[in-house]
Formats: sequence, C-alpha cells, structure tokens
Amino acid sequence: MAVRAVRGATQVDADDRDQILEATAELVAAVMARNELHTDDVISVIFTVTPDLTAEFPALAARKLGFHEVPLLCATEIGVPGALPRVIRLMAHIETDRPRRDVQHVYLRGATALRLDIAQ
Repeated sequence: MAVRAVRGATQVDADDRDQILEATAELVAAVMARNELHTDDVISVIFTVTPDLTAEFPALAARKLGFHEVPLLCATEIGVPGALPRVIRLMAHIETDRPRRDVQHVYLRGATALRLDIAQ
C-alpha cells in the first residue's frame, strides 16, 4: 500500500448550510466511489472553503457519511481577487494500491472550471 493524496472541489450557489452539506457529501461520495475506497482507507481529510462560505463546516457532511474515526480539518482559503467564489475543496490522504497516475481527482458542479484537464 502507498499513501496518496486525492483532490476534489465543488461549488455551491449560496452560503447556505444545506447546500454546503449536500455538495460536500456529493463530493466525498464521488471521491470514495471513483477511487474504490472505504473509510478505513482514508488517513485524513483537509477541507477548505473560500472566504464567502461560513454557514457550516464541510467536515460535518463527512461525519454524517461515517467518517467518525478519520481526522478531519476545515480551513478558510486566502481571498484571491477574481477567484472562483463559493468553492469547497478537499484533499484526502489515502492508502491505496493504485499508482499515482490512476488516482481519480474529482471536480464537480461549477468547480469543473478549476481543472478543465480532468473530464468529469
């Protein structure tokens, strides 16, 4: 097994608790499914949000999906002028047999614009 990092991002329409939880749950579920992971494969997850999202911690969505024993961290990104607004990102550290090139990074909703090189 190797330790790898998998990235992902999604975007919400508003700083709304339900939207943040729904979009984060969708993102986490997609990362897990596309990489054929179980929570035991996840070492830790770092969530970041753009400064315009304050209604809820994205980690709560992961907890609701069963990430009870996985260390989770939430942070606010630096406010860069012109950056895509209302974005939730994650970086999950995982144990996997997949080579680095086969790790599936996931960009959903409006955040697909962040990585046009990755087909979603």
